[in-house]
Amino acid sequence: MCLCALVAKKFNMKKKLVVLTGAGISAESGIKTFRDADGLWEGHNVMDVATPEGWQKNPELVLDFYNQRRKQLRDVQPNLGHQILAELENNFDVNIITQNVDNLHEKAGSSNVLHLHGELLKVRSTVNRNYILDWEDDLNIGDFDDKGNQLRPHIVWFGEEVPALEEAVFLVEKADILLIIGTSLQVYPAAGLMNFANPKIPVYYIDPKPAQIYDLPNDIKIIAATGSEGMKIVQKELAKMK
Repeated sequence: MCLCALVAKKFNMKKKLVVLTGAGISAESGIKTFRDADGLWEGHNVMDVATPEGWQKNPELVLDFYNQRRKQLRDVQPNLGHQILAELENNFDVNIITQNVDNLHEKAGSSNVLHLHGELLKVRSTVNRNYILDWEDDLNIGDFDDKGNQLRPHIVWFGEEVPALEEAVFLVEKADILLIIGTSLQVYPAAGLMNFANPKIPVYYIDPKPAQIYDLPNDIKIIAATGSEGMKIVQKELAKMK
């Protein structure tokens, strides 16, 4: 047992469970939050709708694409995987680090969610990236920040810096247990986060087609299943560790 776990046990503190989630957990709810193998995202080439170059070339197309994704959120609900993660807060200090831009973790009741790639229900200034607004309606050309600059989707596009990365690394470093759900581990820098985990903590990896994990010294349990089915298994195992 690592030192942090011993301290938690002595003072009756909750163990810190850090969860990395990818598109797989939202796919069960009917959302494609990232590109398919053919390079498309909901029928669009990702280079046209998820890059600064695409924005410069055709901002109307980009705005319409994210307006449609935003509307889609009204019709989808969290699945069992999301719900179990929220329930785990009863016994663990849970932090979710997600690559997804939907709000399904929050809808399910999770309290601490860090979005690496931004959020559909927020927009930001094209000039000041710290000017961020909650936004549930359509975003259009002519919607400005307080300085008269056009607003854009609060999404981290390909080629852009990931502002939340430093906080994500900090959370992973402090984890007592690491859980990875629904990711191919092919998208960096998110895929590299697991390498910051304490080598002595247990790692669970849930995915229907799990990727090979090399050079990670941790005790890893790979569960080839959907997020919902895998979380049923993990929930039972974690009940022994609280």
